[in-house]
Amino acid sequence: MKRVIKLSDVAKAAGVSQGTASNAFNRPEIVRAEVREKVEAAARELGYAGPDPKGRLLRAGKVNAIGVATTSPLGYFFDDPYARSLMAAISEACDEHGAGISLVSAASDEKLAWNIQSAIVDGFILFCVEGGERLVELTRERGLPFIALQLVGVDETISAIGIDEFESARAAGRHVLGLGHRHVAILALELDEGHVGLLSEAQIEAGVYSGTVERIGGYRAALAEFGIDPASVPVYETDHTTASIHDALQSLFGAAHPPTALLCMSDRVALIALDWLRLRGIAVPGDVSVIGFDGVPEGETSEPPLTTVAQPIAAMGRQAAEMILKGIVKPHRERLEVELIERSSTAPPR
Repeated sequence: MKRVIKLSDVAKAAGVSQGTASNAFNRPEIVRAEVREKVEAAARELGYAGPDPKGRLLRAGKVNAIGVATTSPLGYFFDDPYARSLMAAISEACDEHGAGISLVSAASDEKLAWNIQSAIVDGFILFCVEGGERLVELTRERGLPFIALQLVGVDETISAIGIDEFESARAAGRHVLGLGHRHVAILALELDEGHVGLLSEAQIEAGVYSGTVERIGGYRAALAEFGIDPASVPVYETDHTTASIHDALQSLFGAAHPPTALLCMSDRVALIALDWLRLRGIAVPGDVSVIGFDGVPEGETSEPPLTTVAQPIAAMGRQAAEMILKGIVKPHRERLEVELIERSSTAPPR
């Protein structure tokens, strides 16, 4: 195996101290030209690639960069409208501070752990869409400051910015039911790893991902308020992919009595549903009303424009970035308000 050439080797070959050799690379303005030339010549002869930027940054104690982490594959940051909106707000804050961003994700737990441990950042923003507890555990092991987005829980030692998932979902349910709909269906996000399809009562009760559990609970609370047995309303778990959402819709609208309203647990799910329904000649909101959850920009221009429970996505992203860049002194927990935005995708049933 070829030996790695170190700075100490260059210093020895140039006949200078290691400190002088280091300054020749990192602070050349304080080193005499003839000495600097000797060091550079020795480096070229030995094949020295230069000082390790990671080591230099870590010695400085601050790298001026934020890690943004999720348990989802890397494509989530680019494919999901909610993630794109959050990243836009985080990027804007980082631009103002001249800071960088490192995206951290992996399909396997082992690779995710390695990526978190090796990221050269000052702290992490965690996208706790699902698997949030594991993401927190791995980040805690790293020992850097972090703040979680959308993490549901009572651990007061975890800095978190989010919304009231239960009440936000209940608001969506109340809106649809208040229009007069009584035959509804829920298109949910992942409740547990590795499962999609119609959920049984036992599966709902044993749900792992807390955000999905809370939103289902909110929808069902609204149903109960309007005298509807929550157990009678189908809940389809999707993995946020087009294929799983299409499968759920095919099942629902292939039935003898399709729903007149869809409670979609994200705007991405709702937007995919709108496309599927339009291509099959199912009118929205004439035949079926659709309500989303998030408030992404794409919902304003969809056909028809999407009714949704809008999270303050920009405020969440900006606040999280500012906290990491300025330093988290003590745990900070904040719950932000949502807004029900009524557009053309919901109306009373015919």
